[in-house]
Amino acid sequence: MRTFDPTPFYRSTVGFDRVFDLLDAVGKSDSNGYPPYNIERLDENDYRITLAVAGFGEGDLDIEVRENGLTVTGSRQDSDEGRQFLYQGIAGRSFERRFQLAEHVKVAGASLVNGLLNIELKREIPEAMKPRKIAINKGEGANVKVLKGANAA
Repeated sequence: MRTFDPTPFYRSTVGFDRVFDLLDAVGKSDSNGYPPYNIERLDENDYRITLAVAGFGEGDLDIEVRENGLTVTGSRQDSDEGRQFLYQGIAGRSFERRFQLAEHVKVAGASLVNGLLNIELKREIPEAMKPRKIAINKGEGANVKVLKGANAA
């Protein structure tokens, strides 16, 4: 299934346009597969994106977070001019990889180890949105207020 038409959902939903726009963008994203990456869930609120960036140093990589988007770009400063390769199997071309982040997901840090760029993500749910228990009062009519005109219908 290559195309998805969200038009019928627009008629019966309110406030979900961003979700439909994301679904549409996923279908249109150009993914050439470079560099290869993994997305792993470490626990309930922690995630890690690992990109294979062999040949790139810390100065060649840029990580940017804007709104709910994470962009990783790489461009090598050294050039292959003047070098004669008999075979070149290691890709060193520039790249840009984009990821959509869910609400309340923040980038906690990044590290470059053995040619792998690890980006640590953490979901931080605000206290107001966390589930909470509501105490049930004992006794009949405890803390119940009757509004004037509520029963006069």
